[in-house]
Amino acid sequence: MNVPSSDRVPAAHPTFHEALAVWLRIGLLSFGGPAGQIALMHRMLVEEKRWISEARFLHALNYCMLLPGPEAQQLATYIGWLLHGVRGGIVAGTLFVLPGFCVILALSTAYALYQETAWLGALFFGLKAAVLAVVIEAVIRVGKRALKNRVMLAIAALAFVAIFAFGLPFPVIIAAAAFAGWLGVRFRPDIFMAQGHGGKGDGGIVDDLAARASTTDLGLRRALKVIGLCAALWAGPVLLLGLVLGWKTVFTPIASFFSTMAVVTFGGAYAVLAYVAQQAVETYQWLKPGEMLDGLALAETTPGPLILVLVYVGFLAAFRDPGILSPLVAGVMGATLTTWVTFVPCFLWIFLGAPHIERLAGNRALSGALSAVTAAVVGVILNLAIWFGLHTLFGKVTTLRAGPLDMPWPDLASLDPAAALVSLIAMLALFRFKLGMIPTLALCGAIGLGWRALSGGIAGPI
Repeated sequence: MNVPSSDRVPAAHPTFHEALAVWLRIGLLSFGGPAGQIALMHRMLVEEKRWISEARFLHALNYCMLLPGPEAQQLATYIGWLLHGVRGGIVAGTLFVLPGFCVILALSTAYALYQETAWLGALFFGLKAAVLAVVIEAVIRVGKRALKNRVMLAIAALAFVAIFAFGLPFPVIIAAAAFAGWLGVRFRPDIFMAQGHGGKGDGGIVDDLAARASTTDLGLRRALKVIGLCAALWAGPVLLLGLVLGWKTVFTPIASFFSTMAVVTFGGAYAVLAYVAQQAVETYQWLKPGEMLDGLALAETTPGPLILVLVYVGFLAAFRDPGILSPLVAGVMGATLTTWVTFVPCFLWIFLGAPHIERLAGNRALSGALSAVTAAVVGVILNLAIWFGLHTLFGKVTTLRAGPLDMPWPDLASLDPAAALVSLIAMLALFRFKLGMIPTLALCGAIGLGWRALSGGIAGPI
C-alpha cells in the first residue's frame, strides 16, 4: 500500500558515499529527455529515498526551469548541494552528464568515420523520423504541465508566433514572459502562481537542512568568490588552447559560440536546439541540416541531458577542421571543450543562486515569473517541433520573408513519403501503443535498415 508522502517518516541523512551511488545510478539511467529525467529523480529521491520533500523538490525545479542550461542536470546539482554542500552539488551535476558524454563521444566518432556507409545512413533515416514524434510528445507533455489556463495558453501561443513567424530572439521572449508573470501575479495570483512552489513540505530530510541556506553568507564577498572561481574554470581551457594552438583554430569559434549558448539556453535543450542548428548549419557550416537531426537522434538514445547533442556538434566541427592535429584528436578536443564551456556555468547558477532561492520559498513574484516562463517555453518547443518536422519530411526548406515576417517554408514537391510513413509509425508507437521513447527509436531504426535492404536506397536526403 502506498503511504501518502505527508505521513512518511523522513529517512536518515545519507552519507556522501550513499548519495554518490545514487547519483551514479541516476546518471546511468537518465534516459527520456528532461521530463523522464525529472521523473526518475522524483521517484528515487522523493518517493524511494525520501531525501527531499515534494514541495522542496518542486521549488528547486521551478528555479531550475528559469535558469539557462539543462534544468534536469541543474536540479540534480541543486539537490546534491542541499544534501552535501558544494562537493555534493559538483558530484551530482557531473555524474548526471558524464555517462552520456562518454557514450555520445563514442557515437560521434563512429558517425564521423562511418557516416557514408549504407547501414548507418539507413539507421539514421529511421531515427530522424522517430525524433519528430519524440519532440511532438515533448510539446504535449510540457504543455499539459504548464498550460493550466487560457492566460498560460495565450503566452505559449504568443511565444510561438514571435519566434517562428518573426524570428524574435529567444532571450527577449523569456524576459517578456517573466515580466508578464511578475506583473500578472500582483493582480491575478490564482492564474500565475506556480503549483508546488513553496518551502517546507512533506517530510523529506532536506526539510531539516534549511539551516544550510539560512547560515550561508549571501554577501558580496561570497558572490565574487563564486563568480571568480567559476569564471576561471570556464575560461581556463579556452585560454590554454589559444596560447598553444593559436587563436585562428576552430576551437576559438567553438568556445565562443557554445559559451554564449550556455548563458542563453533558457528552458532546456528543446527550447534552443532550433537556434543552435541554424547557427551550426547556416552560419558556421559545421554540419548539414540532416546531420543535426542525426545528432538529436544520437542524444535521444543516450543517458544524460539532451543538450549533450552539442558534444556531437563540437566533435564534427573540430573533426572537419583539425588544423595541425589529427581529425580524431581534434574531434575529441572539440567535444570536450564544448561540454566544458556548456556545463561549467550550470554549477555557477546553482552555487550562486540556490541559497537565495531557498530563502525565497513561497515568494509570489518569483512564482509568477516561473509560471509564465514555463508557458512561453512550450511555444518555443512547438517551434522546434515544426522546424524538425519540415527538415525531416521535406528535402528542401526555404525562408519566406515579407516585411517583418521571417519563417521557414517547405517546397511541397520535395515531400519524402517514406519519412512521413516512418514518422506516422513512430507517433502511433508513442501515443497509441505507449511503447516508450527508446523502444520507438529502436523500432524506427530497424525500419530504416529494413527499408534500405528492400529498396537498395533511401528516399530523401540523409
